[in-house]
Parts: sequence; structure tokens; C-alpha cells
Amino acid sequence: MKAIIVGGGVGGLTTALMLRARGINCELFEQADTIRELGVGINTLPHAIRELAGLGLLDRLDAVAIRTDELHYLNRHGQEVWREKRGFGAGHDVPQFSIHRGRLQTTIHRAVEERLGVEAIHTGRRLGHFTQDEGGVTAYFFDRNNNHVETARGDILIGADGIHSKVRSTLFPNEGHPVWNGLMLWRGARDWPAFLTGNSMIVAGGLHAKVVVYPIAEGETPGNRLTNWAVLVKTGEGGTLPPRREDWSRPGKRDELMPHVARFNVPHIDVPALITATPEFWEYPCCDRDPLPYWSGGRVTLLGDAAHPMYPVGSNGASQAILDARALADSLAHAEHPRQALMAYERKRLPMTAEIVRSNRRGGPEGVIDAVEQIAPDGFDNVENVLSYAQREAIVKGYAHKAGFAASPGLAVVNG
Repeated sequence: MKAIIVGGGVGGLTTALMLRARGINCELFEQADTIRELGVGINTLPHAIRELAGLGLLDRLDAVAIRTDELHYLNRHGQEVWREKRGFGAGHDVPQFSIHRGRLQTTIHRAVEERLGVEAIHTGRRLGHFTQDEGGVTAYFFDRNNNHVETARGDILIGADGIHSKVRSTLFPNEGHPVWNGLMLWRGARDWPAFLTGNSMIVAGGLHAKVVVYPIAEGETPGNRLTNWAVLVKTGEGGTLPPRREDWSRPGKRDELMPHVARFNVPHIDVPALITATPEFWEYPCCDRDPLPYWSGGRVTLLGDAAHPMYPVGSNGASQAILDARALADSLAHAEHPRQALMAYERKRLPMTAEIVRSNRRGGPEGVIDAVEQIAPDGFDNVENVLSYAQREAIVKGYAHKAGFAASPGLAVVNG
């Protein structure tokens, strides 16, 4: 069997490693001329790290990431709504990592080159179209000048080509644009003195206005961390077309951002000073798409953001793409026919990810902050008088079970 993977992000690269570990051949095609370190910080949850550890990448990730050990949910006034341990402290057998998205991608990319060979990765290849027949799939790739440069043949085609997926738009030509929820996100990172344990994450404010801060790497000097920050604010009406393309390349404007930052009081770290000291940062509108009725058509399927783009809530975007890769590789290894494998993969992953997409629209685990702020918008003397511990726990832990990252030790090694 041979797979054609379209897209060289975290999902596509992880899929290549998962297939290689099961003896399945594949080639990966990326439209960018090089696979570069884009983005800023992300969290990768233990259920996803467990899969990467099974591929033999744990030590490599540990060398470039931070083991997140605690999470604080605060209201916009800086009062604590919820606190919990993460990673090992929460009972997992692997860490939760906070990491630069580009470093995560680079770590997986290098492993693909080592195990599959550099010739398995083709850059500067934009998918133009594909055709299917009883024996397989043929994909036609073009360069940036729209010249046909390569034709690939395989048993299946995997669309891991992001929220603007060409594969998805071919399967669903009438779907239209991604839907914007009115939220604008600004993100940056800066070397900064460590706060709290040095490995802590803070989320302050609810779905319509929040600040997120956490370290993603060791700093340039002892006592410092490369510290990721994000500000998310509702600036427009939901259900409309996004005002700007959803990518990582648009620089943010400080004069637009700082009035929003002034709405928050975050203890333990001077957020306005951190943002002011960040020389460059980026912005993009938060978009997703409605869950699909199916992902697969014949010998073609979707994975990661191409299958289930979701709002950046609950640290789940990259993590769910990694889980997709594991499930798809397992299905291909065990099924008698590729089409049977794609259907089995879809049955396992589509319902869960659809529920996460819908839950993230409601705020995900961070919805506990919204629940408290709705009752006590001006703050509180005792959070127990607003929502009991049991009520707050039900919101946070309920999401963990839906997303599949409630503590459940056990590492399935698939390195090959």
C-alpha cells in the first residue's frame, strides 16, 4: 500500500511517521517551498504526547519544550476560578508540553527525513486536482506559477492541508468559506522572567475576552523563559466572513491591541509590559467550519484542520491531528481494503472531533470562567458562593473526557 499525504504540517508529518511505523509507504506533498517554523506557542496534551512518545520523540520534544505542570483559570480581574495540575502532576504517564509550534513541526519533520528519507517529502507542490479509479488515486501537483510539475499515484490520498483544504473543497465544493465567530486573536512570544512555578499556564477571562500566558522554552538567561502570550477579544459579529485571511503571516498592530489588554488584571506577570516588549506579533481571526457528515470519499480522506478546524480553546488543535494520524494508521494496518480502513477511521474520529468543535464554540473547559463571570461580572469575595467546586469541576472535567485527555496511563509504542 502507498499513501499520498497532502500537507506538511503537524498532522501530515505525524501521519507519515505513523504509516512508516506500520510498514506503509507514503509520500508527502507540501505547497510551500520549504517547511518553515511558523506560528508561536501551542500546548500539546498528554494523550497526543503519548502518541509522539510511542514514535520515539519524547526526548527530542523534552529538549525544546516546557513541561507544563499547572493551569490557572482566572476572571478578568485576576481572581482564581479554577486551578489544576497538568501532565505528570495530573496522573498522566507523559508530560503536557508547551512548545513553539515551529519547533514541534521541525522535530517531527526531522524524524520523517531520517526514517523515510528526504526524497519522501516534496515541497513547492500545490495540489491542483485528483482522480480516482478502482485501483487507486492519481494526484496532480503544480508550482506557484501554476505549472504542472508532478503526478503522484497511490492507493489512498490523505488531505492534511489545513482549514483551506483543497481536498475538502473537492469533496464538498459547495461548503463555502470558514465561519468567523467575531473573535480576533493576537499572539507573540518574548524572553521574560519566569512566573509562578516557571512551568505554569494562566488563562484570564472568558470566551469573549481573555489573556493566555505560558512559557514555551528555556530563556536566554537562567530564571527566564521564552514566554508565549495570546489576547483574544470579540471585535465583530459572529457568523460572518473573516476580515482577514486565517494564517500566521499578518503582523499585529500595537495601537489596536493595547486598549484591549488594559481590560485585564493578571497577577504574577506584568502582561502589558510583556506585550510592549515583544518586538513583533501576529493576528488572525478565529474561524472554524461546521462538522462534516463524512470525511472520506472512495480512497480519499481528511485529517487534522482539513477535517475539523476548531477554535483555539482547550489546547486541542494539534493534539487532535496527532490522534487522527494514529487512528488512520491503525485502520490502514488492520483493514483488508483501503476503503474499509478509511471508513473505520472516520467512524472512530469524526463523532469525537465534531463534539470538540461544538464544545469549543461554547468555550470548552474555559467555559468555567464564563460561567463565573456571567454570575459575578464585577468579581467575587469567594468563588464558592458563585459556583461550587463540584459545578466548576463538572465543566472542566467534562471537557477533558470529551476531548480524550482525562488521565489514563498506558503507552502504546509504535516506533518502527
